Amino acid sequence: MKQLILSLFLLFSVAAIAQKNELLVKSSDKGLYLEHKVEAKQSFYSIGRIYHIHPKYLATYNKLDMNKGLQIDQKLRIPLTDSNFVQDRMNGTSIFYKVNDGEDLAAISKKYNNVSVEKLRSWNSLTSNEVKKDKKIIVGFLSNEGIKSMAITNQPVTTKPVEKPVIPEPELTKEEKKQEEKETKEEAKAEEKAIKKEEKKDPPPVIKEKRKPAVEGQGYFQTHFEQQIKKSPVSKDATVTSGIFKTTSGWQDAKYYLLMDAVQPGTIVKIINPTNNKAVYAKVLGEMSGIRQNEGLNIRISNAGAAALEITEQDKFIVKVNY
Repeated sequence: MKQLILSLFLLFSVAAIAQKNELLVKSSDKGLYLEHKVEAKQSFYSIGRIYHIHPKYLATYNKLDMNKGLQIDQKLRIPLTDSNFVQDRMNGTSIFYKVNDGEDLAAISKKYNNVSVEKLRSWNSLTSNEVKKDKKIIVGFLSNEGIKSMAITNQPVTTKPVEKPVIPEPELTKEEKKQEEKETKEEAKAEEKAIKKEEKKDPPPVIKEKRKPAVEGQGYFQTHFEQQIKKSPVSKDATVTSGIFKTTSGWQDAKYYLLMDAVQPGTIVKIINPTNNKAVYAKVLGEMSGIRQNEGLNIRISNAGAAALEITEQDKFIVKVNY
């Protein structure tokens, strides 16, 4: 149970980071990296778990002393290595590159481990090798071993995977292992406590409490959907079986979310209740396959989104989706 809670904690930690800021790749003489701004209660261990980087290597990479801890708002460089960065398939959280003047996909390919131009076109829905200055394009994916990654889809590799140097992870001392185990247990307990509190605070709203979001309308992401379809017109229109997952988001800010397989995290989906034609716009957090509780379901939507749709079922119900 604790392992499951910790896995969910890591998953939503990455989701929260991706929502606050797009993961922009940078480079130095040491190789490719991301920037992370330290938040309250974060440590080398917790940040290392989020990005699947050994805490000792993370400290060494940033020329810091692990024993001195971290400061809020301190900026860390997160190295991208073969342990957390994939480019041979769409699997994980998208990592972007901001295009410079005069660059095309061929130039970007050479810059980033010779990832194939075909993949760059496919990941970014491009029809040619030309890209505009300042456009943010996907050049790879942040993968987290040991937890269910927010996968878009697993596509067969059609070219030889890029070979990257393997960076050996240093061994932790006994004291460091004890500290890591302590922090892991504390995080698991905190997340378990939060989940129990949430279960008491926000039971399924549609039948027992009939709770409704404070903000009326179709949701915060409606304008994002309108901007999205200008770039990529609606191509999917389907009737699916849905369930609900509980979250504190959406009740006050109308930010609705869903879990859905084979769709890129961050995509905005229009969800319609066919019984009353009410609609909301929700952002895809990640996938849901491989979990026994999700069998028979195509998607799960947040409880606030279900309440806005006036869903009257707790387990399974039919909705229409288009994106």
